[in-house]
Amino acid sequence: MAGRMPAVVLDNGTGYTKMGYAGNTEPQYIIPSAIAVKESAKIGDQRRLGRGVEDLDFYIGDEAVDRPNYATKYPIRHGIVEDWDLMERFYEQAIFKYLRAEPEDHYFLLTEPPLNTPENREYTAEIMFESFNVPGLYIAVQAVLALAASWTSRQVGERTLTGTVIDSGDGVTHVIPVAEGYVIGSCIKHIPIAGRDITYFIQQLLREREVGIPPEQSLETAKVIKERWGYICPDIVKEFAKYDTDPGKWIKKYEGVNSITKQLYSVDVGYERFLGPEIFFHPEFANAEYTTSISDVVDDVIQNCPIDVRRPLYKNVVLSGGSTMFRDFGRKLQRDVRRVVDNRLKISEQLSGGRIKPKPIEVQVITHHMQRYAVWFGGSMLASTPEFYQVCHTKADYDEHGPSICRHNPVFGTMT
Repeated sequence: MAGRMPAVVLDNGTGYTKMGYAGNTEPQYIIPSAIAVKESAKIGDQRRLGRGVEDLDFYIGDEAVDRPNYATKYPIRHGIVEDWDLMERFYEQAIFKYLRAEPEDHYFLLTEPPLNTPENREYTAEIMFESFNVPGLYIAVQAVLALAASWTSRQVGERTLTGTVIDSGDGVTHVIPVAEGYVIGSCIKHIPIAGRDITYFIQQLLREREVGIPPEQSLETAKVIKERWGYICPDIVKEFAKYDTDPGKWIKKYEGVNSITKQLYSVDVGYERFLGPEIFFHPEFANAEYTTSISDVVDDVIQNCPIDVRRPLYKNVVLSGGSTMFRDFGRKLQRDVRRVVDNRLKISEQLSGGRIKPKPIEVQVITHHMQRYAVWFGGSMLASTPEFYQVCHTKADYDEHGPSICRHNPVFGTMT
């Protein structure tokens, strides 16, 4: 039965969870990774989870975000699950209420962040095999799936599982080097700037200038402005000048409704459009402690990797996640990284007194139309291949050997 039904692909992120069936191009549901539970003031373990009917009294996703009388929790922080009780209940509603799936009929592909601990994989296996009784489970690394998703933009001959993945979601941005499908764990760097920080930064800019925004809606307003009008500019100074010379063309107007008084309010959207996303390249605008631009981080990561994979890593920089969707993000990143690399080659040529002429290094940043759900889409592609069912850990294996089988998940070979 499970061989015939499509696999379920669940991508749990810090900000949002994407879920759907393998073989589709987009996830069926994208919901916040939040869960609202009733908390009572009882002591010890009784306090956490009610027994019987109360055990089913919880909400996930958008329904959980503004529930009065419930405590809204986020079981995932920085991509890693912190509360397994809540996570199990989250999976329960995701599978039964949203996907309407019978878990015993479907193989499951779940995703994990790079550097996830083996114990976490065991917990996941335990929940999936013991509570939901799934026939097969595969836990894939998000970066590898994002690389696979970027194949949509190239010819079949160029498919490779070596590349640098820039994964930027709502909560955290990672730069992850992958060689032949295996993550080079010691070289991963994370950047403390992601979608949420851009929203906060835009909110702060608006707060200093605009007066009509209702305070409780300012974050939502900033988020809409970021998603609708944000873009990356090649040169900040020229961009400021552009707005000053022709404000009518560049300054947009956002109209909103006050949720309490139902009055209309309008916001002029000016410099925020490019200043928001610009904090990837100039983090000091928003965060005084952190000043390294994303292009320098990408270069550092690749320079820390073994020398024989550096060229392919420069040649295949893949973007993934909603915060990389800004217009011209890839173009500016490619330009900046290329500049750094060319300077280094020039300096090494000068140091050798012109005797050594280094071969130029090709820098290529891949953008494609599956960027926003790259991880989920990569999972959907891989889970719809026949090979997926061979590399999955099955219920029979689990019953025989226990959860430790999930510590290792073999990398797909035939895809490339």
